[in-house]
Parts: sequence; C-alpha cells; structure tokens
Amino acid sequence: MRKSLILTSLLLASTSSFAAGNSTNSANMSNFNYDYVDARVGIAPMTFGAGISKSIHPNAHAIFSIDSEFDNDYDMSAGLGFHAPVNNWADITGEMLFKMVDDRKKFDNDTGVEVNLGLRQWIGPQFELGGQVGYFKINNQSDTDDVYGTFYGRFHATELFSIGLEGKLNYIYGSQLMVTTRFKY
Repeated sequence: MRKSLILTSLLLASTSSFAAGNSTNSANMSNFNYDYVDARVGIAPMTFGAGISKSIHPNAHAIFSIDSEFDNDYDMSAGLGFHAPVNNWADITGEMLFKMVDDRKKFDNDTGVEVNLGLRQWIGPQFELGGQVGYFKINNQSDTDDVYGTFYGRFHATELFSIGLEGKLNYIYGSQLMVTTRFKY
C-alpha cells in the first residue's frame, strides 16, 4: 500500500511538473504576429512595394519583399527571419536575406546578401514602435556594401489591419519616408 501511494504521488508530481513546463514554453512565443501581407509607398524617391511573411516555426518566419520606382528597377529580397520575446511587450528580430537589385545607377541585376537585427516594442494596446540596423553587400565589390537603419511606428486599428510610418536611412533608394499597411492572416 505504501509503495503504491509513493508511486502515485511521484506520478502526480511529475505530471504537474510537465504541465508547469508547458506554461514556460508559452513564454517563448513572440509578442507579435509574423503572418502578414505588407504594402507600402515610399516618398522621395517615390517607390511602391509589397512583402509577405509566413511563420515556419514558433520563432522563425520566411520573408519575401519587392520595391520599385516602376522605372525598370527593383529591389527584391527573400530569406529567413527569427523573432524572440525580450519581455512581455518586446521582441528582438533578425533576418538573413538574399537580395537582387537593379536600380539603374549602381546595380544592374546584381545579387547579394543582407543581414539585420531589430527590436519591436508595444507602447500601448494598439501602438507599436520598432527599428532595425543592418548591413547589405551587393556583387562582392567594395563600394556596394553599406550599413543602414530603419525606424517605424505602427497603429493597429484592428487585430488584422495596421497602418504605419517608416523611415529608412541609407538604403538601396537612399533615405526615404514610407507609409505602410499590413494585413495579418
């Protein structure tokens, strides 16, 4: 009788520890949705762009993005990103991207790579701030690499739609201000 009570109490204790372990795993989930379609318009120079992100793991997502001035040019990126919570209101993010660029000035259907690291922060129930710092190198030539930065603010009007303002510094089309919309799915 004593052995069965000890065995039963050990089983109950181990079951509750497994249940507690699952609640800590949910803390590893990110604070933001990474399944979305994005549309954007850039100002000075005027560009148009779109992107899509799809979660492929609880802390990873696949990305595809394209921007253009619609003047026989483009800036296309595809790759993988990661995201992890810093606390209950912020995520750290990063991306490794393959790039293909034709800007009619410096690049002519050239390929390269881009890496970046960023932070997304809730500042209220519907407001988000974020930024990234990154590096890109196109065509393995010394004058085609650069460090860039982006910062943005986003208003989440509903659970599925948000609108934002983004500043890009020292990127493919230079420094520009962008108006963005995001549709989650």
